[in-house]
Amino acid sequence: MTSEHHDLGLILPKLAASGLADVLAGILEQEKSGLVANMHNAVLRDVPAFAASGNPAILPSLNFHLLQHLEDMAGVLRSGTIGNFVFAREQAQRRAEQRFPLEAMLQANRAIEAVFAACLHKGYVATSESAVSPVSDFVSHYSFAVSAATASEYVAQTRLLAEADGDRRNELLNLLLSGYDESDAHVSRMLRRAGYLEQHQSYCVAVVQSTNPAEMDSTARTQRIVNALSGTMAESAVRALVGLRGNHVVAVLSARRRQSGWTAPQSNLAVRIRPKLDELGPSVLIGVSSDQPSTSYLPKALQEAMISLDFANVANRVVEFGSLPIRDLLVHHGADYLQSTAPAWITSFIEADAKANGNLLTTLRAVADANLNVQEAARNLGKHPNTIYTRLEKIAALTGRNGQNFHDLSEMLLAVDCWPN
Repeated sequence: MTSEHHDLGLILPKLAASGLADVLAGILEQEKSGLVANMHNAVLRDVPAFAASGNPAILPSLNFHLLQHLEDMAGVLRSGTIGNFVFAREQAQRRAEQRFPLEAMLQANRAIEAVFAACLHKGYVATSESAVSPVSDFVSHYSFAVSAATASEYVAQTRLLAEADGDRRNELLNLLLSGYDESDAHVSRMLRRAGYLEQHQSYCVAVVQSTNPAEMDSTARTQRIVNALSGTMAESAVRALVGLRGNHVVAVLSARRRQSGWTAPQSNLAVRIRPKLDELGPSVLIGVSSDQPSTSYLPKALQEAMISLDFANVANRVVEFGSLPIRDLLVHHGADYLQSTAPAWITSFIEADAKANGNLLTTLRAVADANLNVQEAARNLGKHPNTIYTRLEKIAALTGRNGQNFHDLSEMLLAVDCWPN
């Protein structure tokens, strides 16, 4: 016997031994039609959620449930056996699927309990004051067991629905971000049902991780980020499909670009969502792609968002791909290639610069900042121009490149920036 049924299990034998159980069951069966009507009215009076629901199936199914409730109570009294409250569990499953609130169902059970108690007291207790306590205890314990079964089944069904919804969401997210064959009819139907083939939409991708990457190994931490991002976007006109991909929280964001082909487009989506992303706080870093005109470009958007995330830091937590300087993108993209095919002179230059306490590289950057004007570079560094010329000669000897030539200077600075620190 479960803990929810313990007290009910103790009182049933006492009611049976005294003959009270059969009497109470008879009252319930005799008053069946009136009881169902009274319970229906009590639920509508005490629980506004039933009347306010826009689901046309809620009220018709209520009467059937109330009749089952009454018949189950009478059956428990007649048999002295506690069942599994199938009627309550089936209703809980349906209500969970309909997203009807559990609290409203539990309030309804309390209203039903009051009607049962009033009926049984009126029908029997008036002739036997000694039965007041057993009847009250039975109704109370029976109602508690029904509510426990309702809550248990509702929570279990909600969890199953959430898992199924999560599976569908992850499937859709992976499909969009991995790319898909536009000729695949199944994929097209799936995207159309989900609303991702509508016209005049803009798309972008946001990738989020904790400022401490190790925290992304925590399921609880990643789920909090998913919930926070979903909740933040729910407050805006931007649609968000949020899930986990690898070790990051990823969101496909979409919004209407224009009402029709004749209206002006709205502002850039990546720019519009920036204030909402800032609301996620200082504990996360976020990379955002540029806007894309259709879902077929979302794999590219994911790549852009991942690159943007590489540039995010605690001082600049949200980075948009469209705001990144071209030079930074070139360095980011070319670093791996340069390291595998490094110019012959770079190792000698790096070593010489280290021995010179970084003065050689500082000189090159100063000349670049001064638009190749050595005199101005010297003033900015607080050095004599001859010092700058001497350093440039040393650099030329090491690299074979002229620091006063735009192309040579650009090549040297790009090579050094791509070199691992």
